[in-house]
Amino acid sequence: MSLYAQYPLPVQCDYPVKIRGLINNPFEDTNLKDAYLIPRSIMAEPDYIEDDNPELIRPQKLVNPVKMSRNHQDLHRELLMNQKRGLAPQNKPELQKVMEKRKRDQVIKQKEEAAQKKKSDFEIELLKRQQKLEQLELENQKLQEEQENAPEFVKVKGNLRRTGQEVAQAQES
Repeated sequence: MSLYAQYPLPVQCDYPVKIRGLINNPFEDTNLKDAYLIPRSIMAEPDYIEDDNPELIRPQKLVNPVKMSRNHQDLHRELLMNQKRGLAPQNKPELQKVMEKRKRDQVIKQKEEAAQKKKSDFEIELLKRQQKLEQLELENQKLQEEQENAPEFVKVKGNLRRTGQEVAQAQES
């Protein structure tokens, strides 16, 4: 007597099912074909399929709005194309991508700053001359402000000296 007769299966399905323990059972054949069953169906068929009653509302499969959306279809198509080409999608989290981008930008910025800091001898001399000219201009502005703020008798005295020097130079020449 076989184990199948002793323990009949209550459910049938369309795919082979391996029952644990049948292969190693000492009372059973070791033939592998006996270890697999080919049941017909897992689920019981509903009653409304057999009846042609027009009053019954038959269930319909619901449409998944995500899968029907254009964005989802485009993304799915792109993923399939990449898979066919052998390109694997990026598996990095968004935070990691953002941090890597910031790090790259920072490195680029540091390189640019280092390039600006490294100046040639000619540029250094030009900067020195520019600083000297700026200092001279500041000194000239200070002298002009002092002269403008000076009392009137000091200005007249300065004018008299200049005219006296001009007259002395004219007589010598």
